[in-house]
Amino acid sequence: MAEKSHDGVQDGPSILPIPSTYTEGKRHKRSGRKSKKFEIKESGESGRRGIHPWHFLRITFRSASRASTLCNILWPVVPTALAVRYTLKEHHLLIFILSYIAMVPCANLIGFAGQEFARKVPHVAGVLVETTCGSVVEIVLFLVFLQSDNPNKFYIIKAAIMGSILATMLLCLGFVFFVGGLLRDEQTFSDAISEAGSGLLLMAGVVLTVPAAFRQGLLSLGVPAEELGPRSLHISRIISVLLIIAYLVYVFFQARSHHGIYDAVFEYDEHRDRDKHKDRSKDKLTMTECIIALAVSITLVTLLAIGLVHQIEPVIERSGVSDAFMGLILVPLVEKFAEHLTAIDEAWDNQMNFALSHVLGATLQTALFNAPLTVIVGWGLGTTNALAQHMDLDFEAFNLIMLILSILTVGKVLQDQKSNYLEGTLLIILYVSIAVSAYYYPFTGVDLAGGEAGSANGEGGH
Repeated sequence: MAEKSHDGVQDGPSILPIPSTYTEGKRHKRSGRKSKKFEIKESGESGRRGIHPWHFLRITFRSASRASTLCNILWPVVPTALAVRYTLKEHHLLIFILSYIAMVPCANLIGFAGQEFARKVPHVAGVLVETTCGSVVEIVLFLVFLQSDNPNKFYIIKAAIMGSILATMLLCLGFVFFVGGLLRDEQTFSDAISEAGSGLLLMAGVVLTVPAAFRQGLLSLGVPAEELGPRSLHISRIISVLLIIAYLVYVFFQARSHHGIYDAVFEYDEHRDRDKHKDRSKDKLTMTECIIALAVSITLVTLLAIGLVHQIEPVIERSGVSDAFMGLILVPLVEKFAEHLTAIDEAWDNQMNFALSHVLGATLQTALFNAPLTVIVGWGLGTTNALAQHMDLDFEAFNLIMLILSILTVGKVLQDQKSNYLEGTLLIILYVSIAVSAYYYPFTGVDLAGGEAGSANGEGGH
């Protein structure tokens, strides 16, 4: 029996298909038939091969939704930002603003190309591909930060890691619930998505608090701070390796051993897509065009990220914006832009399992992979860059407290497998409250030796 929302759109079968870990690949293996695992899905077939410049430009400009199309209007800002960066080198605030805005259409193209690519592969693989593509901007920014000369870069990177988790988990999830709730009294999603995601999030949050808890605990016992630095660094590196292992196990769990569970959930979501017939009739990119779009957009994001990172120090010094607000709020908003748009568009189409997978998947990738990767890369760079080796997972107490409380709040919201616009509004309000606190947070940097720089302005605030 099909459910109907009050807008008259059928939501698909009311009973979720029985989850199974017995995948299609295993059936083919036993029957001797060749697996169709690597064939392009019918819903992602473009009917073309290679690259056709006019179709490529037209499809990418149209993008996946109206919001994405509006973002593409900002493409003229990209060459402008690059030109200003090399011609007006002393105008730091202008370069920062233009680079920040220019990241939006580039991140949008990464998200759209990733979405087109994901349509051509099996459901679970597609979600993993989209999540990874959505995190490309974040990874690029973190790695560019690591090699910058900004003396406060480690503090900003740590704040950006926490800000990215909070922005995706609160702001993006809040808009997903709010936008989806505009058309329906409530939306439902599978416990297979929500329980696995919220459980892993809580585990990741607790593990990320270990270095800070270790340092604070020993400081309270009178152990000198200079003795704790190397120990905290070693703990962070070991934890980083363990977190990456946890992420790889999570990916294997989703994509291989329990593939059937998630495949059934996503298949159900495709049935209740409110505009699936319109999506299938749209022109699509070829596989070659997807790869070209990703290559171009990632290259542009890298160039813009370099310009953006180099302007952060002078902008902080001259604008009065604290490094806490820069790292916790401003940087994460642009780095996760593509992921947010994709998830919100899916919620609008009543594909809540897809939307929730992107939100939780992106949050988990930041906590379990991107953040540890930054520590590991910094460890490797230590042989050529003396500063890079000081990157650790010893976060500020304010950030950790907000992280754990936010994870517990989101876990409670996901518990009943239902959502509405009220829950979305409350999550957005929670994020805005944290943003306001970050705006009034005093300047707290890291000096060249890796220690606390303290308040730069004497007053320590705005």
